[in-house]
Amino acid sequence: MYPLADLLELGKSPDILWFNPNIHPQFEWDRRLDNLAKVADHYSLKLIREGACLEDYWKNGADEYLKKYSSRCEMCYDMRMDMTARFASEHGYEAFTTTLLVSPYQQHDKIAQIARQRAEQYGVAFEYHDWRGNFRKGQNMARDIGLYRQKYCGCIFSLETSEFREKILKSFEV
Repeated sequence: MYPLADLLELGKSPDILWFNPNIHPQFEWDRRLDNLAKVADHYSLKLIREGACLEDYWKNGADEYLKKYSSRCEMCYDMRMDMTARFASEHGYEAFTTTLLVSPYQQHDKIAQIARQRAEQYGVAFEYHDWRGNFRKGQNMARDIGLYRQKYCGCIFSLETSEFREKILKSFEV
């Protein structure tokens, strides 16, 4: 919430790109996309959906790809920034940024480094913001409009180590 509010306050007119193949399980991917649609409606912004939940890829097929990265997180950031920068370039956007930059739990410097590399590769600007100081404000903004606030980054590996794992899984039992 906060990054979008800030961009709007700065006079920007952002579109929202959803590309999160690393969110698992499928019900979590769906829930986050549904909540992002509420955010887009709240701010009257265009929501562009790309890709799908690739849980099996991350669980079984990513090891070969992972060899060129220091961590699964770095691989995830690169996959997402590559797609975002490429999409921005191919669709005539002047710049892109990422809401990942609001989280104090993410590897902020690594995200910015990868985004800058991909921006240069695709000939589009990366608009850097350090929104971490307003993380709690964004959480409160989300709470105010009734959004779900996730308890783990999204990948199956972080779910396994989340202290909220049982609660998350139980909330989707039939």
